[in-house]
Amino acid sequence: MATPVFADNLAQLGTESAFSVLARAQALAAKGHEIINLGIGQPNFPTPPHIVEAGIRALRDGHHGYTPAAGLPALREAVADDLYRRHGAQVDPANVLIMPGGKPTMFFAVLMSGQKGAEILFPDPGFPIYESMIRYSGATPVPIKLSESDGFALRAERILSQITERTTLIILNSPANPTGGVTPKSEIDALVAGLAAHPHVMILSDEIYSQMLYDGQRHVSLLDYPEIRDRVILLDGWSKTYAMTGWRLGFSVWPDQMVEHATRLAINCHSCVNASAQFAGIAALTGPQEPVNAMVAEFDSRRRIIVEGLNTLPGVSCTTPGGAFYAFANISRTGLSAIEAQNLFLQEAFVATIAGSSFGAAGEGFLRLSYANSAEAIQSALGRIRQVLNSRS
Repeated sequence: MATPVFADNLAQLGTESAFSVLARAQALAAKGHEIINLGIGQPNFPTPPHIVEAGIRALRDGHHGYTPAAGLPALREAVADDLYRRHGAQVDPANVLIMPGGKPTMFFAVLMSGQKGAEILFPDPGFPIYESMIRYSGATPVPIKLSESDGFALRAERILSQITERTTLIILNSPANPTGGVTPKSEIDALVAGLAAHPHVMILSDEIYSQMLYDGQRHVSLLDYPEIRDRVILLDGWSKTYAMTGWRLGFSVWPDQMVEHATRLAINCHSCVNASAQFAGIAALTGPQEPVNAMVAEFDSRRRIIVEGLNTLPGVSCTTPGGAFYAFANISRTGLSAIEAQNLFLQEAFVATIAGSSFGAAGEGFLRLSYANSAEAIQSALGRIRQVLNSRS
């Protein structure tokens, strides 16, 4: 049997634990167990009908071929119009790149910025693909530790203090996965002001949950700051906002000096995004937004249910998330590690959750629960977890 020789950097690739837990949950379900999934970050809503119909119509109309690598011009224009409507940001459609989901934007930004000797800052706890890609690129990952006492918001002073002459990229995420933390405008203002002293540093702003905010909060986009527009990469898309996770459709906005490089990476990587999904994306942005508003309102209701319920569990506490659809519960008083709690609740309560340590070292002692499931499922899951915890006391 042949022994292949693999590149050394393959060993640096991590994974996304939500999919590993999903596979284990599905295996248990196949054995007849009723699993409640609070692990995967996927809305339990269908894609709105007018969006589905636009995708079907595109196929029926014969849109079966390649599209431009950067995306359909009409979709790129729709993205620019949407960003102006939501943020008042003037974006040239030529700087918009349509992607097959959100992850390729992370890949491209890190590949362009990361190499041996470089340092890239990322939130901890944070989306695990950030650190995975940084290590794969050869750069040194530098965690920006988030604190429960700060509501898991990014703090400008902490970020600025970690920048060195080797820093090439800072990854920001608000509203955040896995914590639901929202960084206030005052902190973003202070960060932007401080970045004036570090003109060599690029910023990747992951704003995929930008339309999922609660309690009257308004999203603050990095595109709102003209003084750093020439080094901001925006990541956003349709997956969460329009319940289109399986369509694999995202977008990014690139500075002038980076958009050609990003387009070449797209050509080398995936050629283009499938045509029918792009027509569906146009319908999502230009059509009625009531389904989005209704979904976010329902998430808000579930948020209150899950936070209230978690705070009644023995040894568990949970701050109220300001955005996204995740609760990041503190389980340190249960005596369980994060991975022990994840495994216990899956094996004995048949509830899928994700260990906070899967999102970085600072996530130890926490558990991520998605409230993208129904209110009934959330209440049932909390009841099952309570029984397991009570049986241990």
